[in-house]
Amino acid sequence: MVWFNVFGLAFVAVIMIPNIVFAVKCRDGFENMWSNKAVETFEQIGRYGCFFTMIINIPGTAFGFRSDEAFAVYLIADAVLVLAYCGIWIVCFKRNSIFRALALSIIPSVIFLFSGIMSRSVLLMISAVIFAPCHILISYKNATERK
Repeated sequence: MVWFNVFGLAFVAVIMIPNIVFAVKCRDGFENMWSNKAVETFEQIGRYGCFFTMIINIPGTAFGFRSDEAFAVYLIADAVLVLAYCGIWIVCFKRNSIFRALALSIIPSVIFLFSGIMSRSVLLMISAVIFAPCHILISYKNATERK
């Protein structure tokens, strides 16, 4: 397995596009209505771990795809999930709802975990397991606090 995953970079870059657009259009930023420093810290550790290990395969921790078919499943599934993520961002851009919060936190969590499993990247799986529950919890709590 090569150390650089261009497809992982592409998936991360596309996931970031709606977030960058949101940051530019909503200059006030996102107001965090629910605060838990421990959960927020673990979320950030998991997030950056996922970003890094989606792009960089560290030898001895990433073992590659079992087959060409597994690689194809990875590409197709991640592409569909990334498109769904962007689609939900577009449709729900102006709406704050529990659906939006959960969809936009669950989909990237699934992308990271699925990518780790398919590429057999131990560090990506660990990062995704740290990131997912924290990100989903923060998103859900913020959505319910706004109501």
